[in-house]
Amino acid sequence: MADRWSFWIDRGGTFTDVVAVSSDGERRTAKLLSADPSYDDAATEAIRRVLGVATGTAIPSDRVVEVRMGTTVATNALLERRGEPTLLLITKGFADALRIGDQHRPHIFRLHIERPEQLTTRVVEVDERVRADGSIRRPLDLDAALTAMRAAHADGMRAVAIALLHGDRYPDHEQRLAATAGDVGFTQISVSYDVSSLPRLVPRAETTVVDAYLSPVLDRYIAGVAGELGEVPLRFMQSNGGLADADAFRGRDAIVSGPAGGVVGMTAIAEAAGFDRAIGFDMGGTSTDVSLYSGRFERTLDTVVAGVRVRAPMLDIHTIAAGGGSILRFDGARYRVGPDSAGADPGPACYRRGGPMTLTDANVILGRIVPAEFPAVFGAGGDEPLDAEASASRCAELAAQIGEAAGTAPPLIEEVAAGFVEIAVDNMVNAIRKVSIERGHDVTGYVLISFGGAGGQHACAIADALGIDTILVHPLAGVLSAYGMGFAQRRTLRERSVERPLDASGTAEAVTSALDDLEADARTALAGDRRNVPGSVSRRGLGSSEDRDADRVEVERRIHLRYEGTDTALDVPEGERDTLAASFEDAYRKRFSFLPSDRPFVVEAVSVEAIDVTPTALSHDKHQDSASSVTQKVAEVVTGPAVV
Repeated sequence: MADRWSFWIDRGGTFTDVVAVSSDGERRTAKLLSADPSYDDAATEAIRRVLGVATGTAIPSDRVVEVRMGTTVATNALLERRGEPTLLLITKGFADALRIGDQHRPHIFRLHIERPEQLTTRVVEVDERVRADGSIRRPLDLDAALTAMRAAHADGMRAVAIALLHGDRYPDHEQRLAATAGDVGFTQISVSYDVSSLPRLVPRAETTVVDAYLSPVLDRYIAGVAGELGEVPLRFMQSNGGLADADAFRGRDAIVSGPAGGVVGMTAIAEAAGFDRAIGFDMGGTSTDVSLYSGRFERTLDTVVAGVRVRAPMLDIHTIAAGGGSILRFDGARYRVGPDSAGADPGPACYRRGGPMTLTDANVILGRIVPAEFPAVFGAGGDEPLDAEASASRCAELAAQIGEAAGTAPPLIEEVAAGFVEIAVDNMVNAIRKVSIERGHDVTGYVLISFGGAGGQHACAIADALGIDTILVHPLAGVLSAYGMGFAQRRTLRERSVERPLDASGTAEAVTSALDDLEADARTALAGDRRNVPGSVSRRGLGSSEDRDADRVEVERRIHLRYEGTDTALDVPEGERDTLAASFEDAYRKRFSFLPSDRPFVVEAVSVEAIDVTPTALSHDKHQDSASSVTQKVAEVVTGPAVV
């Protein structure tokens, strides 16, 4: 009988990385162009190649155990504004709330503000108003809303986002509008109380719009992949670091789907090697993603992508436009690294396709990339080696421009290349500082885990700049985002707004009730296709015998606290009042280096994370990382000081 394979796939913007593990433990890796005229989809083409099936023929589903995938499909649609035409229903008087936004913008003192393009095609004001205490100021005019929805549907819109004032706590009006939208014929209905059940209308509405705008794009891609896989289980990596079944994968959860796999893989190999604190440095062809692990996933609730705020739990990944393909140029006064990238075609100058000078070419000039060590797969025919002379020629052109601007002889190309690399390294170091030092973490006690195709070229310089003395490079560093899918677990997160003073009468009961409701909902969401797996462990205790016979699920319950008069909430584990206060003060002091005096606490929200703790896919991989083996298998562990 032929081997059956599990596939873990990271479908990036330039390359698609694949790790495949057979039922007897054999492991194969592959890297394909994400867009190629010779095949329709890189992910399914990779599966065919591993199985030895010709392009365009049916995939034998009986030879595939499961497929796990991270994808940039939603992110690219957001960046390029190629989502679904979307109708927004919002409380009367707030039609311009999303366009006005707030004071969160990258250049707050710029006189001429460039507003990002809005995602909504049409905004309709709904005549209704619910007060903050839940009382009705104006009843819902459902007939007028129905007329507006019918008009939008007649104009071809099929996606609707519904976000009403105080809808996070009092969702009745949103629910009635959603039911009506379904009757009208909308196929994508995103409702704020379900998408982002947290206070503040603007970020809640923005997130709901993102979900409505992107989910249909994802649905079409998923339908195409699922159609080729048949009955094979298909799961996707969510931005929060957990897997979701294909039918539960939605737009708001797909923003950092691909990089999330790298964070999961990074934390797994760090723990296996005996490190409990790690910084992930993922440098690819177009961008660099940095992340931090300090015993648990670092998550953020507010993320701005392509000028749009997404208020949903996602891994705290900071991205900068500096990758191996970043184009290097001189603007007459300064060296510039990126943000434009040469991509895979034409690629860097050394690829022999007439490409521009890039960071990869700078590393060729500095001897960090040795052409003789690379296969002859470049050039128009895909059969030539890297061209170091092309890199030198492009750099000489830049050197001439620099010399002319300075009125001196052109500098040596090695000096020019080193200058560009130094700028790129500084940008990456600053990105790491944002997720570590600026959050109160002392990085000198962390291990730097370098991965991505270009990570190893700059890891030592970055470690030196940060005072890190240990670097870990895994053998699968080039495909670690795909490899991380094998470590991932099915997770679901649920949040609910509370907005009550911590010490007010009834708050403890309200918090416990909300957490219990969220836990029940999260467990139900995870049940899925695992109803016959016994055992259940909750971090609150072992639970009842009925719990132990349910799905094997771990649950973490957290409370989001803030000081009265502030808008920064930090989440801490559920506990007694004094324990909550102490945990919050410790977290606040670590983040901001001070504590406000005599300010009461407010419970802003509560959240529950449910984790399917069934053994991961890597349990069947004979190459699986373990604490005793991973340090023998890594390409290199450098214990400082690092040397460039």
